[in-house]
Amino acid sequence: MHHTLNGKTAMVSGASSGIGKALALELLQRGYNVSLSARRDYMITEYLQQALAPEEVNQRCLVVKTDVSREEDCKNWVEQTIAKFGRIDALVNNAGISMRGLFSECKLDVLRRLMDVNFWGTTYCSYYAIEHLLKTKGSLVGISSIAGYQSLPGRAAYSASKAAIQALLKTIRIENKKKGLHVMIACPGFTSSNIRAVALDKDGKPQGETPRDESKMMTAEKVAHLIANGMEHRKRSLILTPLGRLTVFVGKFWPKLTEDVSYAYMAKEPNSPFK
Repeated sequence: MHHTLNGKTAMVSGASSGIGKALALELLQRGYNVSLSARRDYMITEYLQQALAPEEVNQRCLVVKTDVSREEDCKNWVEQTIAKFGRIDALVNNAGISMRGLFSECKLDVLRRLMDVNFWGTTYCSYYAIEHLLKTKGSLVGISSIAGYQSLPGRAAYSASKAAIQALLKTIRIENKKKGLHVMIACPGFTSSNIRAVALDKDGKPQGETPRDESKMMTAEKVAHLIANGMEHRKRSLILTPLGRLTVFVGKFWPKLTEDVSYAYMAKEPNSPFK
């Protein structure tokens, strides 16, 4: 095939910005070929051209315009990856959107959109890539959230979609436990990225300015580095913040306390939909 440093190929969805962009650059640095997708594919092309020489971009990178909520787009992305690189060693299901609004006030289209992108996007990409991942005994990764463990008030569809992703990937892991497939669920916690700026409000409009202080959050580059390490060490799960680990632990034994604390914590957000 093409010249590579380690001969492996990784797919990353939602690679136009944030964690997806950082993961793409991290995996390139570690010697992977990368197949990258996003609706805003031009943003991927721009940063690849800044990071790599033209011949490296041509040899080691594939960019495919993809809306992961569309099954045919996901199938096409996998097919193009195989056509160019001949193998898939890792799929990182990173594409996702968030939302903020009370369940009773949200339009159903908002809830449906969250599930279409977050859950069905992960499902479609994993479905079409799994036969190739099984051949390489590769890694299937889902970028989830602490919200997948502990539901967050004002984030009903987001929490539901992340919990569904975790259940899906755990099932795939169990079904393939004797076939060498590595499945990892990564929960970054609050990360400095644009996910909150483009999160949907109760009416389905981007909420605009983030309600949180991004300067106090883990950077996307740090998250990408830890996820790549987890892939190399074939970790089952990654909870990347102390607060996240504490939330999961306490939630197992004192669920009501966790709910009370989650309510109080999220109510402190500027313009919170509840108090």
